[in-house]
Amino acid sequence: MSGLTHIAENGAAHMVDVGGKAETHRVAIASGLITMSKDALEAIRQGDAPKGDVLGTARVAGIMAAKRTGDLIPLCHPLGLEAVAVDFALEPTSIRVTATASLTGKTGVEMEAMVAVSTALLTIYDMAKAIDKAMVIGEVRLIEKRGGKSGTWKAQGDSAN
Repeated sequence: MSGLTHIAENGAAHMVDVGGKAETHRVAIASGLITMSKDALEAIRQGDAPKGDVLGTARVAGIMAAKRTGDLIPLCHPLGLEAVAVDFALEPTSIRVTATASLTGKTGVEMEAMVAVSTALLTIYDMAKAIDKAMVIGEVRLIEKRGGKSGTWKAQGDSAN
């Protein structure tokens, strides 16, 4: 039909059969940004947010979400991730979240890395909304993927790299 892997010839959505694919080491890195007021950023930096340790909680939430991606995204395969890391960079008016997911398997981990980033960002929002309800989440994207038949791919002109 259109060459899309999750669309069958009859146009119906389906889960891709990865049974015949070779196992390779696969890594995906994603990032996203949450922009906020100086007060919210300072509270997070100082550990003074009303709900407690914002970044520690967001890190755990991101890791947990990556592990549940197959339950959240309808056509994703449930994967046995080998590692997930969620890191934060405090910028002048925002926090950049970067997640790295990896495994040795038959399908990639791009969605797991992006779900980790998205969930960590949402957790930051939830834990700091008492200070700043106008926070803006954005720029969630894949930065790099390695492994599989298509090899390595890197985003061009990325400020998060």
